[in-house]
Amino acid sequence: MTLAQIDPGFFSVVGRGIGAILLYAVIGVLLMLVGFWGVDITTPGKLNRLVRDGKPNAVIVTAAGMVSMAFIVVVAIYTSSGLLVEGLLASLIFGLVGIIAQVGGVRLLEWITGIDIGAVLAADRISPQAYVVGAAHLALGLVVAVAIL
Repeated sequence: MTLAQIDPGFFSVVGRGIGAILLYAVIGVLLMLVGFWGVDITTPGKLNRLVRDGKPNAVIVTAAGMVSMAFIVVVAIYTSSGLLVEGLLASLIFGLVGIIAQVGGVRLLEWITGIDIGAVLAADRISPQAYVVGAAHLALGLVVAVAIL
């Protein structure tokens, strides 16, 4: 097959597809950043500094939080339909609502269990509570992601 044999509309379809991928990627990255910011501002201490300093509990909780945000963002994008603008807007709205629900749920769990997340994140040694909070992030991320479906 040569380029002359390719349907003339092929390249416009590919171009639109590439554009949609890039736009959804931008929405996904923005939502992931908002998710990290949401965890950071609702957590005592500066989370990105704690991670950079290698605090093991901060790394565990942040990693779990980012994976849980990814569940929400992926499902929000996957379920979007319709025209490109409507799909992008739906992804953004459902992603934001999902992230708010997930972050709020984790903070509620910490409060109910009495976990002092600030002390846990600042500790130099791994604390079992970090696994509980990390698991809460993952579990709530999955619950919220399925709720978006």
